[in-house]
Amino acid sequence: MKKRTFLTSIALTLLLFLSTNTFAQDFPDLDVSPMDAATFPGNYKVSDKLIKVVYSRPQLKGRTLSKLAPKDEVWRTGANEASEITFYEPVMFGNTKIKAGTYTLFTIPGEKEWTVILSSDLNVWGSYTYDKANDVARLNVPVQKAKKPIEAFSIVFDESKTGATMYLGWADTVIAVPFNKM
Repeated sequence: MKKRTFLTSIALTLLLFLSTNTFAQDFPDLDVSPMDAATFPGNYKVSDKLIKVVYSRPQLKGRTLSKLAPKDEVWRTGANEASEITFYEPVMFGNTKIKAGTYTLFTIPGEKEWTVILSSDLNVWGSYTYDKANDVARLNVPVQKAKKPIEAFSIVFDESKTGATMYLGWADTVIAVPFNKM
């Protein structure tokens, strides 16, 4: 009887060991352009946000900005999926009233100015299926020179007198995108 109990124990242990290994998952390595989020207000203690942007952060790695975000072409404003911007209350984007909700954020880089586009398309990979007919609003903003080179594409917010300014920076380029509270 002891021999039978011993063999049963070994069989159960072996079965448990084998079943554990067959259900083991393979997880991918860290993405080379990790996803990030920028919010306004940026303080994590403030839960009442006005804006949130979810985007991926490509890195230059010796490449040029014009190679990664070609001038005069629609760009997904980051890497991987197109960036998405959520407004938790209505805002003014230039002269256009934007309803609370989520939009895709595209840009068209230029030499002296960039065009910033809010689109109603969602769950978009890259800008391959971009359709101008789904633009909600466009705003041209001047290009500024970065104080120092920015290796990874970055988005940050600052408070303004009338709302918030979103800064997009990469390489030696920065653009400031104003959003005004209504």
